[in-house]
Amino acid sequence: MNQNAFGKIRATTILAIKKNGKAVMAGDGQVSLGDTIMKQKATKVRYMFKDRVLVGFAGAAADAFNLFERLEAKLETYNGNLTRAAVELAKDWRTDKILRRLEALVLAMDKEHIFIISGTGDVIEPDESVAAIGSGGPFALAAAQALVRHSDLDADAIAREGMKIAASICVYTNEEVVLHELEPEE
Repeated sequence: MNQNAFGKIRATTILAIKKNGKAVMAGDGQVSLGDTIMKQKATKVRYMFKDRVLVGFAGAAADAFNLFERLEAKLETYNGNLTRAAVELAKDWRTDKILRRLEALVLAMDKEHIFIISGTGDVIEPDESVAAIGSGGPFALAAAQALVRHSDLDADAIAREGMKIAASICVYTNEEVVLHELEPEE
């Protein structure tokens, strides 16, 4: 299927939140091709490295899976050090001729860090304990930041509300939310 026949593939809101020792990541399930909803319940968030890292993607799914595999290999190489793995992935992504063409963003978190990783070599750790990517990312981010600052809701509830608000605004985001939480350290 020619992508140009339908327009740009858009598909995602991914939201990560750390609050009061909890770390959660949520992703919506909608995959759109142009103006058509192709899928309602896609999974865009997954665990990595012994369930100590959560990763979500926005962009082309095949590209994202390639990046997931590479990030997972970096996490193995650096014994779960997300900061080092993210930087090394961004270096490879920016300098490799084939990887440079991948169209995706990656949101990765562990108990200490949240990173947005891009193909331009960016590894961005937000100032606050909230980050979001995708077409509905700005809406989910704004809602979650307000709720973190001005409510007593826990991270799960904030993620669900942020995603619900994004879905009410962004046509490329739905309310079929998958939420994963990193288990507390024992």
